[in-house]
Amino acid sequence: MEQVGTSWPGAVELVVALDQPWADPTLPARVKSLAYPALVGDLAVGRRVWLNVSALSRGLGTGGYALVVAPADGQPVDPPPSPGHLVKARYTPLQAMVLGVDDQESEHHETMRDADDIAGLPVVVADLHSALPAIVAGARLAAERRGRPAPSVAYVMTDGGALPAWFSRAVAGLRDARWISTCITAGQAFGGDLEAVSVHTALLAARHVAGADLAVVVQGPGNLGTGTRWGFSGVAAGEAVNAAGVLGGRPVASLRVSGGDPRERHQGVSHHSLTAYGRVALVPADVVVPVFDADEPVLGPLGARVREQAAALVAPVGRHRLVEVPVEGDLRDALGGSPVRLSTMGRGLDQDPAAFLAAAVAGVHAMSLV
Repeated sequence: MEQVGTSWPGAVELVVALDQPWADPTLPARVKSLAYPALVGDLAVGRRVWLNVSALSRGLGTGGYALVVAPADGQPVDPPPSPGHLVKARYTPLQAMVLGVDDQESEHHETMRDADDIAGLPVVVADLHSALPAIVAGARLAAERRGRPAPSVAYVMTDGGALPAWFSRAVAGLRDARWISTCITAGQAFGGDLEAVSVHTALLAARHVAGADLAVVVQGPGNLGTGTRWGFSGVAAGEAVNAAGVLGGRPVASLRVSGGDPRERHQGVSHHSLTAYGRVALVPADVVVPVFDADEPVLGPLGARVREQAAALVAPVGRHRLVEVPVEGDLRDALGGSPVRLSTMGRGLDQDPAAFLAAAVAGVHAMSLV
């Protein structure tokens, strides 16, 4: 290990020189790597480490990291004894044992044991991690417009992308800025402020433990897609809508919209949103459609296309409710004030404003339900 770089809660960047050559000689001899100290211990310059470079060698993986598996010249110090018996990333060599919010040893067990309803909690669902800061920006702006305090937001991270919440610099930055109050990791995901067995228990914890005004459910960074209708980890957004509805919440569907994606299937409303909300979500949700200025040369025509595509999801054709939210100038300003970088599939706010504005209006609408 040659260099210790930037760190944030739960993660640290390293530069590691490889002592075995790649099969492909064009790949670098020094690689940017990521370590999770809670799993592999604290590492100092000069330490030898084992790396997993499988995704890096294929050009995959958000951030382009090699991942530290373990020190090569010893072992991490055992963690101190702690309560909890939930195992996440189960039956992998780096499985983590955590204290679940509804664990018998948890201080919240009594509350969670009888919890069965989230009492109208607005739950915004999206399929890409990049939507998270935009949704929160919209919710905060809506509160400000009404002269209300900024909402308490619980982020429920599902396990379709990264499993450790520590991987997300967005979560770290949003928490530091107090844009989100709680990160709840559900399913196989771990490392949040609260650990949950399922999206259902995560939503119950958002309401009854975190006391959130608003929940946002979206997978961690690094989604998995195959270019097929069903082979996409974000399809689970439809299941999150179901969970919110079954528990008595107010599901809000954030559409994945793009005016900058070169792939036809993602232009306007992505086919993934049409699948997740149109075929997987079986309970009604508010489908929020941004209304752009019709005279705007790019966003105006895109907005018309988005509304036409969204019509397949809402009554009288589909089961959901159409909610149209005007995109006003202060919304883009609110996005520009995000404490974390806005980026979706490598495109920022200037390259693909529709992606972030569509997510932001879902946050705006959600605050009308609080």
